[in-house]
Amino acid sequence: MTVSIHPSSVVDAAARLGTGVVIGPFCVVGPDVDLGDNVRLTSHVVVEGRTRIGEGTVVYPFASLGHPPQDLKFKGEPSELIIGRHNRIRENVTMNPGTEGGGMVTKVGDHGLFMVGSHVAHDCIVGDHVILANNATLGGHVTVGDYAILGGLSAVHQFVRIGSHAMIGGMSGVENDVIPYGLVMGERAKLAGLNLVGLERRGFTKDEVRGLRAAYKMLFAPAGDTFASRLEEVSREYEGQTLVAQILAFIRDKSSRPLLQPRMENGA
Repeated sequence: MTVSIHPSSVVDAAARLGTGVVIGPFCVVGPDVDLGDNVRLTSHVVVEGRTRIGEGTVVYPFASLGHPPQDLKFKGEPSELIIGRHNRIRENVTMNPGTEGGGMVTKVGDHGLFMVGSHVAHDCIVGDHVILANNATLGGHVTVGDYAILGGLSAVHQFVRIGSHAMIGGMSGVENDVIPYGLVMGERAKLAGLNLVGLERRGFTKDEVRGLRAAYKMLFAPAGDTFASRLEEVSREYEGQTLVAQILAFIRDKSSRPLLQPRMENGA
């Protein structure tokens, strides 16, 4: 299948276009853009900068991909925006390239859904099968694990890590790291438990979920001992359980943000 470009669109001759690319009306594609096979820009899409879009991705009207990041430290360095395969990028979505202070690349995985008005800022690393609902916003340097879901109007502070399979409730402001499989709710978000609905939908076994729930309770239940001691206790008690091990590894990884905790009872 040959490339199809609507006559109203402006596509730089240096842009690299894969087989079967379709560029609809009133799009703009810059010289350093690489569109993979069967990428489709429906209409009124702008793709600029050093931007690569993987095969089968569909981009809807008024999305802006690859323009300079909203970071005053950015000085025009040749950073990149890399978008994976088979993503759906809906209307008015914005994604920015990286900066020198963040590794020079913003990277989005495969099979994601980025709903109307969602934003991926500079130097973010977004995994596979991620969903950003309407107007969900990632600050700079955010990491989002596979299968995470961010509800509408949620906002994630810069440098925060969102673990795989986590669920962020709508209108939540997330300032601290969210464990894998965590459920987050609240204007100033707190950990509200595990994403049990997501675990069921992803096909985890009852035994896996049962072990995860028990480990979560042991780790986050109020107690007289320290969090570090509870961490070691969970590590011993649930050795060999993959889901628990993922949470423990996430907690132990180096991070510039604190770990999001449950809300304490009685206002404590």
